[in-house]
Amino acid sequence: MKRTEQHASYGGRQEVWVHASSTLGCEMRFGVYLPEPALRGQKCPVLYWLSGLTCTEQNFINKAGAQAHAARHGFIVVAPDTSPRGEAVANDDAYDLGQGAGFYLNATQAPWTPHYRMQDYVAQELPLLIEQHFAASDRRGIFGHSMGGHGALVTALRHPGRYRSVSAFAPIAAPSQVPWGQKALGAYLGPGPEAWRAWDAVALLATARLEKLHLWVDQGDADEFLPQLRPDLLQAACEAAGHPLTLRMQPGHDHSYYFIATFLGEHFDHHAKYLL
Repeated sequence: MKRTEQHASYGGRQEVWVHASSTLGCEMRFGVYLPEPALRGQKCPVLYWLSGLTCTEQNFINKAGAQAHAARHGFIVVAPDTSPRGEAVANDDAYDLGQGAGFYLNATQAPWTPHYRMQDYVAQELPLLIEQHFAASDRRGIFGHSMGGHGALVTALRHPGRYRSVSAFAPIAAPSQVPWGQKALGAYLGPGPEAWRAWDAVALLATARLEKLHLWVDQGDADEFLPQLRPDLLQAACEAAGHPLTLRMQPGHDHSYYFIATFLGEHFDHHAKYLL
């Protein structure tokens, strides 16, 4: 591991690290905010943020204003890149497939299989790395935006007991039913719709029997991507499964980081109920 950035912030430190990922077979970057207690060696809960299409680790750490909220609660916040990257990594000219669009799943189709295993990276390799190298406890929460909101919901649902809290901003709630998701799932997993259901939060909710984490979701009602996001399907699936959900439609808000920054503090408060 090599640290490439460090910035003092709210008594703690925002850092960026690069490391060789054995899961993805390439170098990966992640941002990590270390609150003051973590710098002193006190073990702190960890929140994992998953960003959306086209993003890197930089978008969240620069635009969301997360450092103030993390310092207030004493959370370590980890923001990985959204996909494997590099000359040897398969890519596509479109913004919604390939590098920058890993969809937080494990690909089974060529040419994506060798590198596109973002689910294993986010849920397994990265937490092991964080808990080995930083003052991080095993109390974990996960949240994200858009493609990353999909990733947060799916990761929490697929790994009961691994996370104590989950939330999302404008998640792609039912990727198997919308063009963004159908394109990505078809490319990474092949044409079989049954394989897609394992990476679809709405489909997974029907089988979430062992653990029912309270889903906290914010969605802007002026979001130009609403037809791709389908919060209505998420709400219906939660009602059918008896799964706890707080879905807040925020008037006038779009898909941008202005929206995220406005409500991010309330998401931190939600996670604090379960992590502290």
